[in-house]
Amino acid sequence: MKRLPVFLLESAIADLDQIAAYIAEASQSVHTALEFVERIEARCARIADAPLGGAAREDLQPGIRMVPFEGRAIILYRATSERVEVVNVFYGGRDYEAVMRGEMR
Repeated sequence: MKRLPVFLLESAIADLDQIAAYIAEASQSVHTALEFVERIEARCARIADAPLGGAAREDLQPGIRMVPFEGRAIILYRATSERVEVVNVFYGGRDYEAVMRGEMR
């Protein structure tokens, strides 16, 4: 399979902004927050190396795949024949299954 371009949807960008704000407040370090978000973004880019490598989560939404990140976050994405779309990034204990099923925000 060819390497596909990776795009972060607005929802994923908003998630990363929230994660950065949370970590900056909790750690009292903007630097720590930005480094963590940069590592997540780098992991998202590497999804292009094996776009079908994430665990299929059709139970959440059609075409959704999931990859864990550093034991603290979950990256949800959709791979098409043309691109990879990072849909959401969930941090910590956030109930991503309930959010994806529309049960909570």
